[in-house]
Amino acid sequence: MLQDVPTNTDSSSQSTPTAATAAEVSALIGRVAAGDRAGFAQLYQAMAPKLLGVVLRILRDRAWADDVVQETFLKIWHKAGLFDSKQSTPVAWLVSIARNGAIDELRKHPAGRTVTDDEMDQVAGREPTSQQTMEDQQAVKHLNECIDQLEKDRQDMVRLAYLNGWSRDQLASQYGQPLNTVKTQLRRALQAIKGCLES
Repeated sequence: MLQDVPTNTDSSSQSTPTAATAAEVSALIGRVAAGDRAGFAQLYQAMAPKLLGVVLRILRDRAWADDVVQETFLKIWHKAGLFDSKQSTPVAWLVSIARNGAIDELRKHPAGRTVTDDEMDQVAGREPTSQQTMEDQQAVKHLNECIDQLEKDRQDMVRLAYLNGWSRDQLASQYGQPLNTVKTQLRRALQAIKGCLES
């Protein structure tokens, strides 16, 4: 439950932490699994900036990313006992939770979260209607259908760039193409997706 999680974890007010080693992060996850609040606070201080960077590259909105990071650490508090060092490194495990949370948010709001804080206050506590839920699902489905109409390489490139948060440099290296070529291909792909969505 949320009230069971330490609440003094504001990513915008933390001092810059010293980089933690993989062994230290793994040990902190173990402490969190045991319900150690101090360990949780230390894990947050050590990893929140990195996870915020991961989420921010995907969502490109600081307030939205902050919210997702908070949700990420809530999940970590409850799931720490599932971490298996034989299956993944501790940092990769934490990053995967953050990235998946950001991608889920992007799928829910493919056009971005554009409402203001005042508008959020007005709708706080209101459950979405079944029609709104259906419309959201249809919008995501339509977006994926439009992406699927691209050439296979362009599909993968768009998803890596906008869902997985890959940089243009990473894409250029992955596809063995000049940076400007990658930028052009992404721009054309986005134009095609926009045309599809508007049709």
